[in-house]
Amino acid sequence: MPKNDNIDNIIDHKLFSEDDIHQMCVRLGQQLTKDYAGKNPLIVGALKGAIFFLTDLVREMDVKEQIDFMDVSSYGDGLESSGNVKIVSDLATDVKDRDVLIVEDIVDTGLTLQFMKDLLKKRGAKSVKCCVLLNKEANRKNDIEVEYYGSKVGNEFVVGYGLDFMSFYRNLSYIGVLKPEVIKLAQK
Repeated sequence: MPKNDNIDNIIDHKLFSEDDIHQMCVRLGQQLTKDYAGKNPLIVGALKGAIFFLTDLVREMDVKEQIDFMDVSSYGDGLESSGNVKIVSDLATDVKDRDVLIVEDIVDTGLTLQFMKDLLKKRGAKSVKCCVLLNKEANRKNDIEVEYYGSKVGNEFVVGYGLDFMSFYRNLSYIGVLKPEVIKLAQK
């Protein structure tokens, strides 16, 4: 990993600008407003990556909703999913008989999202749907249904707007693609 904070050392190119992300949030917020009208959904943010997206998304929704968070991980400190999903921090809100919308920054393998969906259904949620900013199908290990997404992405390693690389760079206001050599250095 580069030793200084110059972002140009790690970013190959911008994939989505601030405006691109805003437009995705507006489009998704309008659709969710229609689909959840009169339902008072529980919006479950998947920590830590979804915090920026969730915040901007719910500002574009015109429905009465509650927000809670879950920290569920299959990555740990690695760059690839371990396949073992664990709850790091659970919800404080009861989901029984609720319409639940899971908000996630990216769906990659689908393992974490499937775990969350199954868990919330088992806990008695009336419905459980997913809204992700980025839908990355290249590494999918299951056929998880992603009802709402901002954009599909290829098999690039992306950072910014909540997406991290070794727990860094979530704070970028845009989404960028990491330089391949940065990933190779981190894997050594």
